[in-house]
Amino acid sequence: MTRRAASADTRETDDGSGAVRRLAPHARRFLARRSGVLVRLALWSLAETGQAFLVGQGVARAVDQGFLAGDTRRGLLWLTVALVAVLLGAPVIRGVFAELAGLTEPLRDGLVRHAVDRSLGSAAAGGPGGTDRAAVSRLTNQVEIARDSFAGLVLTLRSFVFTAAGALLGLLSLHPSLLVVVLPPLSLGLGLFLVTLRPMAAAQRRALAADEALGDHAARSRAALRDLTACGTGPAAARRGAELIEDAAAAARVLAGWAAVRTAALGVAGHLPVLALLLAVPWLRGRGVTAGALLGAFTYLVQSLLPALHTLMTALGAAGSRLLVVLDRIIGPERPERTRAAEPERAGGLGSVPAPAATRTEPALAAAPRPAPGAGGGAVTARATAAIPGPGDDAPDLGGRPADRARTAAVELRSVTLSYGVRAEPVLDSLDLCVAPGEHLAVVGPSGIGKSTLTRLVAGTLAPSGGEVRVDGREVTGRPPAELAALRVLVPQEAYVFSGTLIDNLTYLRPGASRADLDAAVDALGLWPLVERLGGLDAPVRPAELSHGERQLVALTRAWVSPAPLLLLDEATCHLDPAAEARAEEALARRPGTLLVVAHRLSSAVRADRVLVLDGTDAVCGTHDEVLDRSPLYRDLTGHWQGGPARRR
Repeated sequence: MTRRAASADTRETDDGSGAVRRLAPHARRFLARRSGVLVRLALWSLAETGQAFLVGQGVARAVDQGFLAGDTRRGLLWLTVALVAVLLGAPVIRGVFAELAGLTEPLRDGLVRHAVDRSLGSAAAGGPGGTDRAAVSRLTNQVEIARDSFAGLVLTLRSFVFTAAGALLGLLSLHPSLLVVVLPPLSLGLGLFLVTLRPMAAAQRRALAADEALGDHAARSRAALRDLTACGTGPAAARRGAELIEDAAAAARVLAGWAAVRTAALGVAGHLPVLALLLAVPWLRGRGVTAGALLGAFTYLVQSLLPALHTLMTALGAAGSRLLVVLDRIIGPERPERTRAAEPERAGGLGSVPAPAATRTEPALAAAPRPAPGAGGGAVTARATAAIPGPGDDAPDLGGRPADRARTAAVELRSVTLSYGVRAEPVLDSLDLCVAPGEHLAVVGPSGIGKSTLTRLVAGTLAPSGGEVRVDGREVTGRPPAELAALRVLVPQEAYVFSGTLIDNLTYLRPGASRADLDAAVDALGLWPLVERLGGLDAPVRPAELSHGERQLVALTRAWVSPAPLLLLDEATCHLDPAAEARAEEALARRPGTLLVVAHRLSSAVRADRVLVLDGTDAVCGTHDEVLDRSPLYRDLTGHWQGGPARRR
């Protein structure tokens, strides 16, 4: 989108009145459901009206009926009344804040739910690759802005209305002429302030939009950093970033300009009433206004009315406009993203199991094997053809698990190529791979070689540039998340555990799992110590209180319970100690189905039926002993894992 088009689009959505119309129905429903809180808040605020009234009255009567009348005792008594009124403000404020939580917390919870629902709905509707990076800003920064702004707005509106009512009643009771002097400058300052509301909201909206666009561009560029370098598009991305920074700075300058106008309005409303009252003293005295009434009027202005007005104008100007803009961005109509940097990912979410998407380009892999299970021989080329063993063929020993599900491969990659850009070096090049049903395959290779990319391709969260990926005979690219979830489970390195009960976490992929199945899974994966520590399967889980290893065990147990026939472990046991890792992998290998593990320890490779070695120039597949003979890289990795050089067998 060009800058001119973006500016036109901004003008179309900057009208604050439109935002008010869109948000008004939501606001009415929200407040109507909390009428009890509003009533209690108003009752507490009535005490503030009385407090404001008594302070000015106490000062005026202390002067007129006490000190000027020669009755010091009476004057001190009225001053005591004013002091008590001030002190009573503390419990009033405490009561107000106690009721305020009944409005602000439901608002925050509702906004979070709405933002999450919108983001998930957008991702689901968009299919693979449909991510909403602006959702991060909405869930964190913008929701907190809305909560804090709403709280400040409620406090200041309530305070101004009830304090101003008490102060104006006090001025009227002292002498009606005082209102004639005080109200005009107050109205002038307030009117000047109200004039700035709409342009201030528009400026605030543009500033937020610029911040989101810049954040989205930064996130996309960071994800595509290696691809930008490989394609030579880094300078173009840098120029786009500079344009977005310039736009954000321009929006900030406009916002600062309107803030200056607002400051002038505050000065008019905050200082002119006092100046007018001083200049009108002779006229007021001539109309019978006493010295005590004048002092009481100054007290009402300085102690009650002007501070409340100043707070109101500040809150409406800052918190009010922010609240309007942020609420409209969270619950208003969705806007198209305006910034597109080079996108290195074609993947969407992980269907049933959320996991962090890979965000970097990996070195090219020229070829990978498609071996027959148990095949030996020399190095395997990308075009090697292998069939699933039939009833008359020698099939590998898969630990008693069924390996003859007709002739359909559990996983099959046909000439799969993947690159993150037209000019980028391919990460996978003409990869052919065949994994038999029930087989346990370990994938090894240096960091960044393409192991995680391979698991994402098989999981269907990353679309290949060319070729075909099949799981259980069905092509996974473009398949809906629900169908992918029935085919495979991908457990990433950063295990996903959500707030809820432990049983909710374990049955997330299989809600109807029986208690016996859960007990078997917990026993197989060694999760009982955590279950007992938490207080049982029905105990609540707080992810932040679990260690990385405990979160991985929960995710692995969830995968064990899942009905999916294919498990993909992308270094999913890296935070477990060797004994716990061995127990987990052996339990998952005994589970009916196929297991593909990205290994980070030698023991994981040794436990597998076959090992696939990715080295960037060639690929070797076979049993541990076969690959040890045929792959120099695997010998090097084995020596590194064992702390010394590996010997050929």
